[in-house]
Amino acid sequence: MDVQPVLDRFPSAEWDESTGAVIVKPADVTDVAKFLRDEPGFGLDFLSNVTGVDYLPSEKKEKRENEEGKKEIVKIPVPGRMEVVYHFYSISKKKGPFVLKQLLEDRENPVATSLTPIFVSAELQEREVFDLFGVDFIGHPDLRRILMWEEFEDFPMRRDYVEPDDFEYEPTPHGEVLEKARNHLEAS
Repeated sequence: MDVQPVLDRFPSAEWDESTGAVIVKPADVTDVAKFLRDEPGFGLDFLSNVTGVDYLPSEKKEKRENEEGKKEIVKIPVPGRMEVVYHFYSISKKKGPFVLKQLLEDRENPVATSLTPIFVSAELQEREVFDLFGVDFIGHPDLRRILMWEEFEDFPMRRDYVEPDDFEYEPTPHGEVLEKARNHLEAS
């Protein structure tokens, strides 16, 4: 699918050849999604998948020429970030996928723009990304946990998540189940 019309219309959008995705900032994602849906050349009428991606801070190595004209390898710090990734299809034109990424700069407090007002299929999927990655979707009509319990304080799909070291952390009736099992064994 030709992405050039998207890049021409939205100069701040970037093409990532390595992942085959158009990358946009949260301020632009609503306009880009409407364009993809409404532009006759695209007609992307179905949002099939929404997910999050977490990148820890890292370093990349690059060859550069120093002041003496010699090549040297330089380590460049890459800050942590998150992305929300969308896969669009056109059911009517049988085209897709078109991959769109919403780049979130602040990994510690990630904020994205919800696409639920444009694509209803984003509602539960954005809730899942909120629940597992901690991404706050501005404009979402019902942003609350969907998989984890309300008292759960962490985000288990983040790369730096540390699992609890005991089973009692999870608020399930382990004690009651064990007691019933013991009583059943003793009675038999």
